Amino acid sequence: MLTKAPKLKYIIKRKSKNNINVRPTSDPMIELLVLLFLNSLAEEAKSKAFEEKSAKISAQHLKAISKKMLKKSRG
Repeated sequence: MLTKAPKLKYIIKRKSKNNINVRPTSDPMIELLVLLFLNSLAEEAKSKAFEEKSAKISAQHLKAISKKMLKKSRG
């Protein structure tokens, strides 16, 4: 299990509006969403590195992909 999930829950709760209630049963769902995001980020970074014919995933690949994914998630 991730050790960062409870901290993430409090960050989500603090940044959300007051009418959103984050219950204790939502912890596994938050962890699952984080893991899914990290998995998709890793796959996209791997494909970006392959496009650039690089042998390993570098920080610039992750930075470019994370910027692209966050823009896409905002709408």
